[in-house]
Amino acid sequence: MTNTYMAKPDEVERNWYVVDAAGKTLGRLASEIAKILRGKHKPEFTPHVDTGDYVIVVNAEKVELTGNKWEDKLHYKHSNYPGGLKKTPYEELRKKKPEFIIQKAVRGMIPHNKLGRQVVKKLKVYAGPDHPHEAQQPEELEL
Repeated sequence: MTNTYMAKPDEVERNWYVVDAAGKTLGRLASEIAKILRGKHKPEFTPHVDTGDYVIVVNAEKVELTGNKWEDKLHYKHSNYPGGLKKTPYEELRKKKPEFIIQKAVRGMIPHNKLGRQVVKKLKVYAGPDHPHEAQQPEELEL
C-alpha cells in the first residue's frame, strides 16, 4: 500500500514568472495564471496547501476581450445604500485601472476562502511593460 504525498507549507519551493498580457484574451490568460498561482502545474500539488508560484503580469492595458465586451461587459459596484449601484463599462475600466481587470478575472477563478485570499496575494499586475521585481529573477512564461 502506498501513501499519498502531502506537501507541507514550509517545504514548498516557489518560482517567479513574468507573463506578457499584450494581445492575449482575458479569460484564457486568467485561467492559466490561476492554475500557476494555485500550484496545479506541479506534481506535488496539495489542495489544502498553497503550493503555487508568483506571477507578474505586464502590459495589462493591452489585454483583449472578444466581441463587443469592451462596451457591453459591465463591472458592478454597490455602496450598500439604497440606489447605490454603479455600473462601469470595461472600456472605462481599461483607461482608469487596467490592472483591476486581470485581478478580478483571476480572483474569480481561485477558491473564495482563506486559502484563496492567500493565493491571490502572489499575483502582481502592472499596466505597462515595467515591473519592480527584477531582484527575484523571474522567468519568462509563454502562455
